[in-house]
Amino acid sequence: MLYILLIPFILQAILMLIDEAFFHLRRGLPRWERIGHPIDTLSFIVCLLVTQFFPCTTATLLWYIVLALASCLLITKDEFVHKHHCPVGEQWIHSVLFVNHPFMLTALALIWYATTTLHTPPKLLLAVAQHKPTTIIFLKGQTIFALVFMGYQIIFWNILWKMKKNK
Repeated sequence: MLYILLIPFILQAILMLIDEAFFHLRRGLPRWERIGHPIDTLSFIVCLLVTQFFPCTTATLLWYIVLALASCLLITKDEFVHKHHCPVGEQWIHSVLFVNHPFMLTALALIWYATTTLHTPPKLLLAVAQHKPTTIIFLKGQTIFALVFMGYQIIFWNILWKMKKNK
């Protein structure tokens, strides 16, 4: 079960790499996307941080659900801009990312529950609970990766790319 829960994270990383390397770098990003993409990443980071710093209780799970739903809605905000700037292939990548996002946030919630609940997790999540140290390292790695990626989005697109474009 643990490996199944990792699939959305792996898919997200692959699709983001394709989106960045084959589409964004080729076409450049207008100002709206240069601002919006780090905000999208931040909405995911907030969900990750909840799982890092709080145990999964009824109250924290409800907060997580609100944050996850907000993240799912927030990431679609650029589609009004994308329809004018993106080729069909990039729009397809975005649609797969939109479909994957709630699966990834659900997997994150299940991992969080299995590793922090005071109760014995359901049988399907026992394998996750049994690999708690590895799972916690994975979550910390995801958080670091997301923070680094957001830093890249801010620094590359809003400073370095703009300097290169203005030369």
